[in-house]
Amino acid sequence: MAGLIKREDIEEVRNRTDIKEVIDGYVTLKSAGVGSWKGLCPFHDERSPSFHVRPQVGTFHCFGCGESGDVIAFIQKMDHSTFSETVETLAARAGIELHYEDGGSGPRREEVGRRQRLLDAHKIAEEFFREQLATPGAAAGQEFLTGRGFDQDAAAQFGVGYAPQGWDALLKHLHGRGFQDEELKLTGMFSEGNRGIYDRFRGRLIWPIRDLSGATIGFGARKLYEDDQGPKYLNTPETQLYKKSQVLYGVDLAKREITKERQIVVVEGYTDVMACHLSGIGTAVATCGTAFGADHIKIARRLLRDDGSGGEVVFTFDGDAAGQKAALRAFEEDQKFIAQTYVAVEPTGADPCDLRQTRGPEAVRELIDSKRPLFEFAIKAGLKKFNLNTVEGRVQALRVSAPIVAGIRDSAIRPAYARELAGWLGMDVDDVNRSVGASVRRNRMPKTETTHERPLETTPEQPAAQVFSRPDPRDPVSRMEREALEVVLQQPAQLTPEQWQAFYDARFLAPAHAAVHDGVRAAGLAGATPAQWVEAIRQEVPEPLRSFVSELAVTPLPASTNEALLRYCNDIINRLFELQITHLKAEKMGQLQRMDPAGDPEGFQRINRELLELELRRRALRQE
Repeated sequence: MAGLIKREDIEEVRNRTDIKEVIDGYVTLKSAGVGSWKGLCPFHDERSPSFHVRPQVGTFHCFGCGESGDVIAFIQKMDHSTFSETVETLAARAGIELHYEDGGSGPRREEVGRRQRLLDAHKIAEEFFREQLATPGAAAGQEFLTGRGFDQDAAAQFGVGYAPQGWDALLKHLHGRGFQDEELKLTGMFSEGNRGIYDRFRGRLIWPIRDLSGATIGFGARKLYEDDQGPKYLNTPETQLYKKSQVLYGVDLAKREITKERQIVVVEGYTDVMACHLSGIGTAVATCGTAFGADHIKIARRLLRDDGSGGEVVFTFDGDAAGQKAALRAFEEDQKFIAQTYVAVEPTGADPCDLRQTRGPEAVRELIDSKRPLFEFAIKAGLKKFNLNTVEGRVQALRVSAPIVAGIRDSAIRPAYARELAGWLGMDVDDVNRSVGASVRRNRMPKTETTHERPLETTPEQPAAQVFSRPDPRDPVSRMEREALEVVLQQPAQLTPEQWQAFYDARFLAPAHAAVHDGVRAAGLAGATPAQWVEAIRQEVPEPLRSFVSELAVTPLPASTNEALLRYCNDIINRLFELQITHLKAEKMGQLQRMDPAGDPEGFQRINRELLELELRRRALRQE
């Protein structure tokens, strides 16, 4: 049974993982001062680096797009993995054994070891197939690729290889690398007969199928020879690694572009994915021998961040009957997306690979640009089933089409499509609107038990998020408050106990700064590492300010040496205290002016003494 990973183990993973080392695998980082690094943001396009990393506090922040967080958040965003998956991956990397709450468990050590052996076997097999493609025996595979407009560079980009003819070329290769038959049976790369196991893929062109992390988990193989009695395409069967309903070919190459463009293009085959990417459509993926289903939608939504803020899914299908059927099957899943779904159909029946080969990359881009809403395609496909020259046919078509129009998520364009439907049917607009309106009302009604449908799940209404405006950097007081918070987040060890007490007592005027100041006080410093310190503050501030905390934690401090850093921190904190003293003196002066010296001589003298003490403290800070 899966369980929640214990909090202390998560902290151990954070503490023992070098965020710079991890991010170095994705971003080229350059020094940006003492303990600070910067590079081009992997989450948005930019020409000058605004992505900053502070290894000491375990935090990253992009000043361009606002993405921020710790090493776990970074891997989640880059690899589109869940929190638990990410922690388990980082724990394995750091050699940390995880423990789980409520008697639950994660993957057993032997399971992790077995999975890694399977991954290693696939990696070696992919390298073997790629090497074989360059041999004379792979002439048929080379001709296939050339005939479809793919050169050696294209084959290398997508890892295309060749499985030699014969029965045991790959088997012998993996035996030579120390793999035993019992573990090779689990890979799906071998079949079993009376005399033992033998190569599943023989005399075929090979495409590696990878998961989101880029690990090869299976293969797709295309028939090349007439005497091959197998199917045209032969894929890895279901294994511990490979689940065809959860795999999208090309997703490892497309994931960053999908996230950046907020678009995913679903094509039908391996060569179509290649053709799209080589034509500038870097968001293309394909299913592997199965229809685009619910598990594929989960992957797509994670990549698109399908949260209602935009995004589109474009399905490409042939214009024939099979293509239309596939498009309508995709429409059945449409409501599982928040993103808008489209269909791009080539009337001639040419697929993206054919288009690129015969008419060039521009034709592939034009195909995707010609997309139209999937619900429009579904409506028109439905209308073809009825004789619209008769009253009965038009009424029946309206009954089928009205619910589709009613299901359009964007209520602003629903009336426009109701008018379009009226035109296609040759019916009065008011009649169509009434039918669509009735369908909308039915959709809103709670389902009864007799419908055998479960009512929509609801959650309690959440309070509106508090809005914080960004403090004005031109305001000297606001700038001083920000600089003090930067020091406290990044260099808490530089403050003396007296300075900490004065900081806790300080008053911040900018609401965002005041909220972070409250978070600092609530977090507490005892025993915390720098990374735990920043994360604790992030958890204490309101949700809209968590990215701002990361920003404060990674902003480079203007010091090139440790000595200069120490002087800067001390100077900033003292200037903050001087500012606080100025505020207090103004308040005391106001009290003094409102007092009657004769009526309250003791109070008058007390405030004068307090003013003198404040001035002495201010001068002492100046001398420091």
